[in-house]
Amino acid sequence: MARTRGKDTLARPKRGGKRRRIVHVFTEGAVTEPSYIDILKTHGKPADGSVVVEVHVANLKAPGSQRKPIALVEAGVKLMAELKRDAKRAKLAPEEWPQVWCLFDRDEHDRIETALAQARKGDVNVAFSHPCFEVWRLLHYKAATGTFDGVCGSAAGRLPFAAADPSPKLVREDQIRTRYLDAKSRAQAMNDQHPDHKPLVNRDPYTDVWKFVENGMGIATY
Repeated sequence: MARTRGKDTLARPKRGGKRRRIVHVFTEGAVTEPSYIDILKTHGKPADGSVVVEVHVANLKAPGSQRKPIALVEAGVKLMAELKRDAKRAKLAPEEWPQVWCLFDRDEHDRIETALAQARKGDVNVAFSHPCFEVWRLLHYKAATGTFDGVCGSAAGRLPFAAADPSPKLVREDQIRTRYLDAKSRAQAMNDQHPDHKPLVNRDPYTDVWKFVENGMGIATY
């Protein structure tokens, strides 16, 4: 996104008296997360009707080499710094400031802890899954029991539609709609099994994608 475009977006007047918030998202996956976000844009029910949330996937055309967690965070931190400067110049109230999110997995990546630390320092939000986003998809159907030993394929293989779906990475409406609250409840129960002292990168299974849904996209359910 060109910086001048960011300024123009920030300077637009409020729409119909509603507050606007812009959310920029960097996703590790080129298909799964963007298709999930598209469904939420269409079918998500806002938690606050007085706020219009505009969500933009910032790295839709990025090659695989730029989709590692550390690369996502570095790009997100750079963008957030620019957006914060523009927001201050536009004299936006803090609640109207843009947000930047990174959605990435533990998988077999290195430098995860560095990426998480840089995100915190740079005011970039992270939705993290261990071993991968497929855990979140699975929770729309059932609880994730045991461990996946850090192998994403183990989580993907438990998806009830995995064997018959010709495009299993693509999220479809019927796979998630009306299932959000159950998925969130299962995720919270699953995450709570890990002790507080256990590093996030070692919590298998784990996902907090629901935080992006609610705190980023402003959605209560779908």
